[in-house]
Amino acid sequence: MLPLFDPIALAQSLIRAPSVTPQDCGLVDSLAESLAPHGFAMFRRRYGEVENVYFHRGPGPHLCFAGHLDVVPPGDVGAWRHPPFAAAIEDGWLYGRGAADMKGAIAAFLSAATRPQITPSTGGLSLLLTLDEEGPAIDGTAKILPDLAAAGLIPAMCVVGEPTSTAAIGDTVKNGRRGSLNAVVTVKGQQGHVAYPDAARNPVSALIAFCAEVKARQLDAGSPGFQPSNLEVTSLDVGNPTHNLIPANAQARLNMRFNPAHNGAKLAQWLRETLARVASAHGLEADIAIAITGEPFYTEPGRLTAMLGHAVTAVTAQAPILSTSGGTSDARFIRHFCPVAELGLQNATAHQVDERVRVEDIHILTRIYAHMIDEFLQDPLL
Repeated sequence: MLPLFDPIALAQSLIRAPSVTPQDCGLVDSLAESLAPHGFAMFRRRYGEVENVYFHRGPGPHLCFAGHLDVVPPGDVGAWRHPPFAAAIEDGWLYGRGAADMKGAIAAFLSAATRPQITPSTGGLSLLLTLDEEGPAIDGTAKILPDLAAAGLIPAMCVVGEPTSTAAIGDTVKNGRRGSLNAVVTVKGQQGHVAYPDAARNPVSALIAFCAEVKARQLDAGSPGFQPSNLEVTSLDVGNPTHNLIPANAQARLNMRFNPAHNGAKLAQWLRETLARVASAHGLEADIAIAITGEPFYTEPGRLTAMLGHAVTAVTAQAPILSTSGGTSDARFIRHFCPVAELGLQNATAHQVDERVRVEDIHILTRIYAHMIDEFLQDPLL
């Protein structure tokens, strides 16, 4: 049985399971065994290699906490101060892969949700967990939500425990995220000697012209609640080991983070049309492979954001800011089914060597989640 009553011991238990995407390491079974005595029923689905689970308790509208049990690989284990899955505590810090992102937050919510002093209510609590958030995000949250809808288990609102805090716990609540688009651009030229450029066609010149043009465009000046969209060239690859050879092909990688002033399809069309025009001007052929990994979304300030703000202020005496910055999360899937916002631990060391969180911060987050739960259960129909 997992120590649900103690968020620190629980976080350590979760971290000690090396659940690198999509490995479960027995965590779902352990959670099911531990939560059953607290009245939580289980809705479990496996898609491909990915386990997904929804624990739910109580009648009426549910407040859901969503998170992921999977973690990114630890990298160079020898570079860690403590073994990445040892969950060591030193000088008030809990070290381990997943401590910040996001097993510490899962432990905080579980401890808050299983307190014996929770008042009976016409509302309920639920916990949605996947093991595919850090991976392709294909067989995880996006897959189980339609099945939950078919079973009548969609919650009234949802809090995702991603590490949103910056300088202090609870200082930032994410009520939206920008969209994300990845592109791989390949320009096809003709290899030749640099001393005889007329006998070759240099793809690098066309690729540089394309990258310069799309980078120079000001996509927008921002959108309500959002910072301006941006495009970044993240890689230029030719693979040419010598100075006197015009290469046959050149490739670039791009990423765009865009606000609701755009959508992925229109941005993809713009990139394709621009590449075709630039390549044609250079007398070359080019291809572009585009993956839209998320569309932007925005949760209007309302009861969910107010409830989170009340909880943070009650515990820390500070009010959080609402933000839409940062990368993507599974909130991009949940937003199609219910209002969603994100609040978790500090994000400074997420995915890094020596990922860690303050022990006291887990306790603070537990109290914030407890306050949030209590406010919801007092009147789940509002």
